[in-house]
Amino acid sequence: MRTAILGGGAMGKVLAGMVEEKEGYELAGVIEPMEGQRPEDLGGFDVIIDFSNPANLQMLADYCRASGCPAVIATTGFEAEQLKEIEKLAETVPVVFSANYSLGINVMKRVIAEITPILEDTFDIEIIEKHHNKKLDAPSGTAKMLLEAADADGSYEHVFGRDGNRKRGREIGVHAIRGGTIAGEHTVIYAGTDEILEVKHTAGSKKIFAAGALKAAAFAAQAQPGLYSMEDVLFGTDK
Repeated sequence: MRTAILGGGAMGKVLAGMVEEKEGYELAGVIEPMEGQRPEDLGGFDVIIDFSNPANLQMLADYCRASGCPAVIATTGFEAEQLKEIEKLAETVPVVFSANYSLGINVMKRVIAEITPILEDTFDIEIIEKHHNKKLDAPSGTAKMLLEAADADGSYEHVFGRDGNRKRGREIGVHAIRGGTIAGEHTVIYAGTDEILEVKHTAGSKKIFAAGALKAAAFAAQAQPGLYSMEDVLFGTDK
């Protein structure tokens, strides 16, 4: 499967190395928009994986619409209008879009969705995420994804960081830490009376995200047009 990569940063380099090593995959090339490169420069390919920047979304969408190429979008930090553009793109081509392509994180998301209704009446919920000092967006897209899983019915107030004096209400606090070379760590804390439950995922390297993105690429290449999550890739879909 000829695979193109949009974005030549750290994740793009890791992904390119894995594509070259993985049986059944062929690296069509790495597209670096900062150097004026575009998807059309590579000729045809079967799927494109985006590990770049939200600013490149329109270029990606235009190419995929014109070519019918499936897309795996692994970039985070999109604005509301850009999220609508991703939904619109999925009307014409298969799009897998997730804030995190780690297999473990996506299993964690499902666990959070299962246990929160059981604990929410007697436990307070907090989310802490840690990343390297080069990560720009905060809180992370993964933290937001876990927040959505914990607050599926939208009944909680979302508090991003804490400052000042205030009484706790029905809320979920989300806290971001940036420092060093932390690949990624996410913890959901359920704090009850005399007991604490923590659900935690730690990324040891960027390879886990690349491996998940390749799994998503294989899924997208065989899928019908539509917007899919990593949960669809792992657990199946009715689409």
